[in-house]
Amino acid sequence: MKTTSICLIFMFCFLFLNLPAQIDVNQKVKTQTNNEANRAVDQSIKKGLNSIGSGVKGLFKKNNDNAKTQTEEKVPDKKGELKNDPDSKQSLVAYSKYDFIPGERVIFYEDFSSDAIGDFPALWNTNGSAEVVTTNLYPGKWVKFSTRDAIWTDALINLPENYTVEFDVIPIKGAEGRMAGYSFRLLHSINAKAFDYGSVPGKAGFLFDCAYYGRVNYRTYINDKEGEGLGMNGSKEENETYQKENQKYHMAIWAQKARIRLYQNEIKMFDLPKAFPVSSVKMDRIRFEDGAAMISNIRIAVGAPDTRNKLLTEGKLVTYGIYFDVNKDEVKPESYGTLKDIAAVLTENPTVKVRILGHTDSDGNDAANLDLSKRRSASVKEELAKTFGIDAARMETDGKGQSQPIAVNDTPVNKALNRRVEFVKL
Repeated sequence: MKTTSICLIFMFCFLFLNLPAQIDVNQKVKTQTNNEANRAVDQSIKKGLNSIGSGVKGLFKKNNDNAKTQTEEKVPDKKGELKNDPDSKQSLVAYSKYDFIPGERVIFYEDFSSDAIGDFPALWNTNGSAEVVTTNLYPGKWVKFSTRDAIWTDALINLPENYTVEFDVIPIKGAEGRMAGYSFRLLHSINAKAFDYGSVPGKAGFLFDCAYYGRVNYRTYINDKEGEGLGMNGSKEENETYQKENQKYHMAIWAQKARIRLYQNEIKMFDLPKAFPVSSVKMDRIRFEDGAAMISNIRIAVGAPDTRNKLLTEGKLVTYGIYFDVNKDEVKPESYGTLKDIAAVLTENPTVKVRILGHTDSDGNDAANLDLSKRRSASVKEELAKTFGIDAARMETDGKGQSQPIAVNDTPVNKALNRRVEFVKL
């Protein structure tokens, strides 16, 4: 009987050791597409594998642990906190084709720092609901929404011909129990106090949409006789541009008269030279809607930077396009476009030397902010030398902390104005 049992155990193990030859999971993953049908197939496969006995699970423990590390979903808890870190550090070089340069002057900034956790943000409006949350993964405060309705800027924003809009977004699960997608809309509203209903609301609009399975789409429209037939739409089909649940994305929109460019992290997603070829279109509101996401660090700036004139003729360039995380001195990769622009001027004028000055807002204590500003200016110098080949001997660095504000540190916008990097010609 004992001999028979040993033989049966041996046969059992032999059969399951050969299981990968019958179910090629790696090949399945390689050929997986991003649609709902294949999601269902994947879930069925996972359920089938999970039903195998605990002894068999032991045979695949190492492989399963590795797969879990790569694909485990990071699910928000009841407070909106993300439990696992999906973020991976990106180098500045990864953004080598990133030509986005933010506007020269910040006119709107929202990081929800003035709002209490659990409240709806004070400067916004909604026909649904949303709340301010924090996460144990990404710094700062975020607004979390999961709704078929919308949240929008309560007051209208006076946008000129040239401006930039940026925000960070994290797609999350919706009521359906899976990633719900979301939409962002840049709108020419009909009434300052009205919520513009419909699939093409307002007088005109630019819609950026992330589908529930992650594909990114856009749509433009103009709702008058002059704009008839001028609407456009499209999508980005490359799998690497699909957004994923609980991962953070930095979105940027660059408007120059009729032209609209949209960026996702380091990738230029769409470049529409004639998106709004009608002079009557004047965008004045931003809105998030129809899905589930967390949003923060919303920045709107106006005016195309004149780097060459500011630095060479006026002798001083103030830039808001070099980014850092809160209390960090590492230059964020989305700073590439701005640094490249500055490096081009320095390269073409090899005799010019500059002093790089870091400035902070008044949050925190004086000594810490002074040290942080000095470290940030040193990091900018390092990136210009390492990434763009600017001679380090041509650059001096210093930091002023919070000692030289250019606005009162009383609102998120004013604090954003004080957080800056200056280049002074020597």
